[in-house]
Parts: sequence; C-alpha cells; structure tokens
Amino acid sequence: MADSLQNNIQYLKGVGEKRAARLNKLGVYTVADLLYLYPRRYVDYSAPLTVARAPFDESRAVKATVLQKMPGVRVKGGRTIFKIFCADDTAGLEVVFFNSEYIAARLEVGKEYIFYGKAGGNMLTRQMISPTFVSADSPHKRVPVYPLTAGLSSAVVSGLVANAFASVKDIPDYMPREILEKYRLPSLYRALKNIHFPSDGRALKSAAERLSFDELFILQLGLMLLNRQKKTVSEVKVTSVNIDDFLSSMPFNPTAAQFGAIKDILLDFKSGRVMNRLVQGDVGSGKTLVAVCAMYCMYKNGYQSCIMAPTEILAVQHRNNISRMLSPFGVRVGLLTASLKAGRRKNVLSALENGEIDILVGTHSVLGDRVSFSRLGLFVTDEQHRFGVNQRTAAAKKGENPHILVMSATPIPRTLAMIIYAGMDISVINQMPAGRQPVKTFLVGTDKRRRMFAFIQKNIDLGRQCYIVLPAIDENENATDIQSVKKYCEETVKPLLPTARVGLLHGKMKAAEKQQVMEDFSRGKIDVLCSTTVIEVGLDVPNAVLMIIENAERYGLSALHQLRGRVGRGARQSWCILVSDKKNPNVRSRLAFLAANPDGFAVSQYDLEQRGPGDFFGSRQHGLPVMKAAHLCSDLALAQKAKDAAAEILDRCPDLSRWPQLREKTEKMFSALIL
Repeated sequence: MADSLQNNIQYLKGVGEKRAARLNKLGVYTVADLLYLYPRRYVDYSAPLTVARAPFDESRAVKATVLQKMPGVRVKGGRTIFKIFCADDTAGLEVVFFNSEYIAARLEVGKEYIFYGKAGGNMLTRQMISPTFVSADSPHKRVPVYPLTAGLSSAVVSGLVANAFASVKDIPDYMPREILEKYRLPSLYRALKNIHFPSDGRALKSAAERLSFDELFILQLGLMLLNRQKKTVSEVKVTSVNIDDFLSSMPFNPTAAQFGAIKDILLDFKSGRVMNRLVQGDVGSGKTLVAVCAMYCMYKNGYQSCIMAPTEILAVQHRNNISRMLSPFGVRVGLLTASLKAGRRKNVLSALENGEIDILVGTHSVLGDRVSFSRLGLFVTDEQHRFGVNQRTAAAKKGENPHILVMSATPIPRTLAMIIYAGMDISVINQMPAGRQPVKTFLVGTDKRRRMFAFIQKNIDLGRQCYIVLPAIDENENATDIQSVKKYCEETVKPLLPTARVGLLHGKMKAAEKQQVMEDFSRGKIDVLCSTTVIEVGLDVPNAVLMIIENAERYGLSALHQLRGRVGRGARQSWCILVSDKKNPNVRSRLAFLAANPDGFAVSQYDLEQRGPGDFFGSRQHGLPVMKAAHLCSDLALAQKAKDAAAEILDRCPDLSRWPQLREKTEKMFSALIL
C-alpha cells in the first residue's frame, strides 16, 4: 500500500492528463501529495440557524426548504439570474445564482437544505447570493475548502481525495509507537482522513494536532541533528581572548548587553568546542561591534574570519566600518561580491588563500567553490533570516569546523527563537547605545502630503537628510494606488522640494550605480533619497532623521520596523511617517501599533501573532521546512512537546536507525543536509 501512495496522480480515478496538470500547479504530483493537500478552511454546516435569526452581512449556515424554482432570466450585462424561493417556519429565504444553471438544478423542490453564505434582504425575506449548500440529511457537516487553481473546485478536489483514500486503504505510520501513546495522538491514516473529512469538531481538532505535531517533531529532529553535528571538538585553538586594546580604542563604552554577548562568544572560543551562536538584537543595538570583537579575537590568535551579508550594499558598509575600526591594529580586510571584476576577484581569492586577508567581507559569493581560506576560524552571517540551512551548512564547510556566529536584527520572541534555533546558543542584545532617542512614528493619509513635505524641507534647511520608501519600481496598471518610485520622484518629490538634491535607488540598478548613490547620500551630497526596500538593510547615515514610507499597508510590521531603523542612528531626534489611505480596521490597527511601539521585540511578537512565521520570515528566507499544518506562534505548547519528544527519540537512537521511515522523512524534509 505504501507504493500506491507514490503513484502518479494522473492515474488516480477521476484525474487524467488535464486535471493532473492543474493539480501539479498546487504541488500535487502523487497520491501522497494529494492526501497532504490540507484544506485551508471548512464550511461548517453543523449548527444551522433559522432563517429569521440569520445575521446580516455575516457568513452563517441556515436551514430551509426549497418551495419554488424560477426559470433563468437574462439581465443587464449578459448574465442569467436564477432565483430559488425557500422558507422555514420563521421567514422566507430567496437564494440567487448568476450564470449557474447547473448549480441551481441541483436543488430539488420540497427538499430541505443547509445554505451557507451572507444574508441580505429584510426582516420578512432574507436573501443569499451564490451560497454553498448541502442536503440537510448529509452526514458531512464540515465541508473542506481547498487551495485551488483555475479549472479546479473544492468539490472536485474533495472527490479526488475520497478516491485517493479508496485506493490506498492504509498509510504506514513513521511515528514511533511510544510517542503516539505518550502524547495520545491518532494514527497517521486516521489523522489524514479526519483532516479532509472530519466527523465532528473533536475529530478535526485531534487530526490537526497530530499533523501539526508531526511537522514540529520532524523540524526539531532535523535541527537537533544539524546542531549536534556542530557540537564537535573545535580545530580552532584559541589561547587568548584578551581584546582590551581594541575595546579601549572605541570612542564609546559598549552597553551591558553588548558586553554580555561578547563574553558569551569569548567563552565559546575557550571551550574547545565549535561555537554555534545566534546574536539577536533590535535594529541599531550594536550587533556589528560584537561581531568585530569576535573577529579581532580570531585575528590575534592567527585565524581568518569571514562575514557574509545579504546584500552588496551591506557588505560594502561592513567592509568600510570594519576597516575603520581594525586597520589601526594591522587587520587586513577584503571584499568579495558578485560585481567584482575578474582581475580584482582573482587578486582577492589569491590573497585570501595565501593568508594575506584576515577578514573577508562579502555576499553569498563567499560560499563559491573557488573561495578558499588559509586558516578560517570564524564564519559570521548577518541578517540570519535571509539565509537558509543550505547556506549555513556550506559556510561550516569553508574551514576545519570553524566557529559559526549568526546575527539577526529581527527580534524574534525568545521562546520562539529557542524552538526555531533548536540546539543553538542565543545571546540577546536588548539595550540601545547611549544617546539614541526612540524614533517618533506617525500614521498619516495622503491628504497630509504637503504638510509632510514642508516638514521635510524644514529638516533639509537644518542640514538633515530624508529617506522616502515606495513599494514599486515601475508603474503597475493593476495597482493604481501604488506609487512608482521613478514617477513619484519626478512628479511629486522634485516639484514639492524644488531646491532639494534628490537621489533614486532601487534593486534594478547596476551595482556600481547603487554604490555611487549610497556614497553620495552618506557624504551628504543627496538631501532626499527615494528608494525601494533595498535600503531595509545596509545604509547607516546618522544625519538622516526622516523616514517616509508610502503605501505602508503593503509591508509587514517587522519590515516597517527594519525600515524605521534606518533613522535614529545618531543623537538627534528622528521621525518615521507611515503614509496610508487604507480604511480597513485591521490595517489601521497594525500601523497604529507600530506607531505606538518603538520596541522591536513587541513589534515582532505582534507581527508573528497577526501573520504567522511563514510570512514573517518569508519561506525563501528563513531556510526552514514549510509548515503546512503547524503554526509556530499559536502552537508554542505543542512545539515544546515536539521538542521534548525529538530529544527523547535522539537520546534512544542518535542516528534514527531504529525508525528508518522516520529517518527518511526527516532527511527528505531537510534535503539530505543531515545524518
């Protein structure tokens, strides 16, 4: 039966070549894929209301009997309208369908149905337009609604899922029996059956818990195996962790939180084991100084370091800052990015291999096959949420078990961080450097634009600078509310700020052009920089005190907080102005929350609760397996159980050889990066 799960979906009863192509668009290629295509929600017909009690403009289930069916009537616009008159003992219900003769024909006069939809009309006769429905005597009172593509309906997918269950009968369970018993979880077959066709609410809850547990359990297994591999004896021999000469050269004292993170790292170096540490801190909290201290320690012990940034902009900035801080101590810093010309690149690679570069700064180019270090002791990745498991594993292979330091400016709540980064040691920088003032944030509509630009001009007159961020590069005819950064720059900014020096920056520009614009802005040659979110990470200009974000509703709160962090880098008061005309209450409350909360940890917690970790990290960024059933925010208690269970299983059998199916499942989820 296990083999039938891997059968091509095309040959399942009811599919065929054309329908298989549509299912492929949903990621369904085998029978197993179809069974794991979970419903995204359910239409609940289990507790229907009387017609009179159906609330207006709220989707609810209503039970009524069909009394009369009217023939289709052609209406303006070429549509055909079908009306069906229904009623119960309390009121009448008019059901309306457009261009749906087939659906209307399914309703039989004299038969009782449960309709689900939004009720309109009046107190005597309610009206529902295009409701879904089931027979009142149907045993299926919770009907699944699936993710769809053109040519597929939820009813069709549901029927195919039923055919799939008929073809497989049983599904081998990879979960150890003792785990199922200890946590009172149903079998895999029962869970999958009930996630598609729940008999009641209890069965659905049990199925969802089992499938969520599975994902969290395998996530933990994979992360623990990855990190246990890294808990090996280090080949990097650190004999001295004295970096007082460097710290005393700084024009300021590090915060207590920075000192704490530095101490954690230096103790890791002295432990004799490979460091695998995450340094987590809000925007502007001083993570770079912590990394520089670690790299300087490596230099003093005769080792090279590498720091990998997500963008070329940030890589160049790191190179400049690190050189400024460490060149007085004889540290040689090199830069490696994709835009480097062939001759220069060859020289950098040669110097690196010969030990003539002490710290290499770069983008993902540093992971290239031709990049060879002489004596790599430390690998640092900046903005962790932009690098996945593959990149981190490749980084670890660049030396003989080098220490790994990860820096993240996305302040994930500690409980969640401990689950996501299972096995990783975590240092938190929760203080801002002395002299920093919280950025004042305001939410305004476009009707306040002239007033806003007058405020920009006032700051320009004082010698200050401003960012204006927009979500689009070119005009999009299908989204007329989204300003094009080019058009906005020419038609709005320049006319309203005629004497200002205005710059333009976006991701489609050539690297050299972007670098020139950034240098001009950093040196004060540009007053107002109009940009896309390419500036989310990478620009550190203390003289910039204003951040304007147009169409702010299009960003997640964490992204907005990152953008807000581009100002407030100096001692002067700074401002962030969110511009949005959206009246949606959820949008307004999100943006109002950001305006009222300067703390990145509070913002990220709210963002996680509202959007979930998939959108929060971006599935392509965080490098973790995609969660179909589990929700890392609301399932924290379940995640902790899964973590405990994974640790228990690995203690019993570190290589999972006792459970080959579980081993295979874990390897598959992590793309064979482990074991």
